[in-house]
Amino acid sequence: MKVKVCGMRVKENISQVLKLEPDYMGFIFYERSKRYVNDLKINDLNFGQTKRVGVFVNPDSAAVVNKKEEYNLDLIQLHGDEDANFCKDLNDNGHDVMKVFHVDTDFDMNSINNYKPFCKYFLFDTASENYGGTGKAFNWDILKEYDNEIPLFLSGGIGLDNIEEINQLDYLNIQAIDINSKVEIEPGLKDVKKIKELISAV
Repeated sequence: MKVKVCGMRVKENISQVLKLEPDYMGFIFYERSKRYVNDLKINDLNFGQTKRVGVFVNPDSAAVVNKKEEYNLDLIQLHGDEDANFCKDLNDNGHDVMKVFHVDTDFDMNSINNYKPFCKYFLFDTASENYGGTGKAFNWDILKEYDNEIPLFLSGGIGLDNIEEINQLDYLNIQAIDINSKVEIEPGLKDVKKIKELISAV
């Protein structure tokens, strides 16, 4: 199981976390987010094998393409209300897409089916009133209905307190866990020690 560290925005902190060699690092291009990257410059940093993920909320395709080129993004994460056709357009133009689904007790697993042909990964996160993270886990038992056809990223309140429970979810095709607020000192500034411990625990 791999690890994605999301919501990075402080250059020195990014450099510190990269030394831990996470599999993915997420950068948020949503202006209303507390972790919005703004005019961050990262292309002089050594990413090694760490893949760069751009997180977007209801963007237009031109904005996605521009940011992908500017930041050398490997994966496009769509965190809003994007429909399957939007994913198709990106996929048809050679962009790897990860669609996010916001899970609550009323989540309809059938709602993901139209996206399957156009997405490399799915990400399941805890539903909230806005598009930001909640820092809370959803009931992972809901994912027992998932057919595992598309590898998934698991998000929502993941930290050292529940990583052992996640390690027991052997019925899921988990590509990576997505960690953010539970390994933060403040929004966008990560606790390197906590991340190191969590990576070791996976």
